[in-house]
Amino acid sequence: MLGRVIRDIGRRIRGEADLEAAFALPLSLARQVHAQDRRQRGQKIYSLHAPETECIGKGKAHKPYEFGVKVSVATPLDRCKGGQFVAHVKAMPGAPYDGHTLATVIPAIEESTGAPLQRLLVDRGYKGHNAPEPYRFKVFIQGQKRRVTAAIKRQLRRRSAVEPVIGHLKNEHRMTRNRLAGSHGDAANAVLAAVGYNFRLLLKWLWLLCALSLTRLAGTNAPAMSRQGA
Repeated sequence: MLGRVIRDIGRRIRGEADLEAAFALPLSLARQVHAQDRRQRGQKIYSLHAPETECIGKGKAHKPYEFGVKVSVATPLDRCKGGQFVAHVKAMPGAPYDGHTLATVIPAIEESTGAPLQRLLVDRGYKGHNAPEPYRFKVFIQGQKRRVTAAIKRQLRRRSAVEPVIGHLKNEHRMTRNRLAGSHGDAANAVLAAVGYNFRLLLKWLWLLCALSLTRLAGTNAPAMSRQGA
């Protein structure tokens, strides 16, 4: 059916330069969809309105695949007083292997935070990583046995604290469904979701600080008012 539609449109616009230019991209995408195979390896078209969409293997029984763009999310190891903030986020187009993203993610984290990284705690998907040479022995993977001290074991248990942050980014800050077009929209949406999440924590912390300050002011004014009444 799709092949017939492609051929019919091609016949109808043949010789019309304006129509051929207008239909060039839609017809090219339609031909790719018509020619691709279910078990084909490499780049495929999963969405006509967003050709940059990729199939990401999750390796989970309840959700083996997700469609979109892979995003790298980094949080501090120690929870701040205001909450678990996002230190760095970046869209990673091309569906790269998790372990092969550290070469670009580590310098980006240091550039955005302005401080060198002392230790990186990652999940099992980062086996065989390509971290830069100074950080090769600073990366610790969940379940690792070698070079793991008691302190690092405790820190590895804290690694899972990033999972609720990812859940909040997806469900409350629109990272699940991107409304911005193109690969630039994917990159902007990831950053905006992290910014919104961090601002929400800051506003919550400021609201608590304001409530505490008002409570203390009310407590100090109460004795003065009682003396005046007496």
